[in-house]
Amino acid sequence: MASVRKRGDLQWEVRVRKRGQPVQCKTFTTKARAEAWATVVESEMERGVFVSRAEAENTSLGEALNRYLTEIVARKHTKGEDAIVRWWSALPLARQPIASIRGKDIAAAIHLKEAEGVGPRTIFAYIVTLSHLFTIARKEWGMESLGNPTDSVRKPRQPNARDRRLQGNDEARLQTAAQAYGGEIGPIITWAIETAMRRGEIAAMRWEHLDRKVKVLLIPETKTGTPRRVPLSTAALAALDSLSGRPHDNVWGMRPDSISQAFERVCKAAGITCLTFHDLRHEATSRLFEQGLNPMEVAAITGHKTLQMVKRYTHLRAEDLVKRLR
Repeated sequence: MASVRKRGDLQWEVRVRKRGQPVQCKTFTTKARAEAWATVVESEMERGVFVSRAEAENTSLGEALNRYLTEIVARKHTKGEDAIVRWWSALPLARQPIASIRGKDIAAAIHLKEAEGVGPRTIFAYIVTLSHLFTIARKEWGMESLGNPTDSVRKPRQPNARDRRLQGNDEARLQTAAQAYGGEIGPIITWAIETAMRRGEIAAMRWEHLDRKVKVLLIPETKTGTPRRVPLSTAALAALDSLSGRPHDNVWGMRPDSISQAFERVCKAAGITCLTFHDLRHEATSRLFEQGLNPMEVAAITGHKTLQMVKRYTHLRAEDLVKRLR
């Protein structure tokens, strides 16, 4: 049974009571809206499909974003999502109840981001983060009635995945330029090609995680949050030989950004264009397949959680496959 009463000149309070259900109460600016809301709630209660909207209606998007930052992002090993959450939190949209957010509200915010000149991959990341927040709120925060407004937002078309691999004598030219450049970048390039490790994983390597006896390196913290053990080739171990006497706990003395900067300079000196350090991970993954490893074996080495991601990082050359045909 619903009751509607006037509260002041501009407010109407409605209460819906039904045996076996918690009392639902909400305030509106007009009597018509109050009665319409009560009709919907009573109908859902009668049909046994009612789910309380109180939590979602009393939580602002900003409050949900702050909780997401504390409980979800803080547990992840990826970088950059905290900046995405803070961007959403700074918008006027963040002051609205999370239950009132609609697809058009999100689309309007995305247009602001697009005006900053960011690419489609970045835009996609902003939408995905907000989508995950709504999923978590519905599944874990007691907001079962909450829909996901990002489902109705047009996603930007993603550019084709990079398929840059080392060509011709690229590797030899890189090593020659790296030797002239000096420092650790030469062995790091070899290590990246032999192990398919990410830049951050390489920079974080510690001697205590290296087992030369079984030729395996432990990576305790990864992007996916799952530790993994990487088998090491003879070439990979050889890359460490000149560093084995270092007294530091870390294997390499370079930060992730320093690795990228040094690699860019080496590529420039070698006259190699359109090649990034991350492309070496693509190169390494493709080589693992060319050596005859199956997808599950490759995924165990690279740390990809899905075979779809393994496929994205794999670029087999037809001319190499010819050699395996009979």
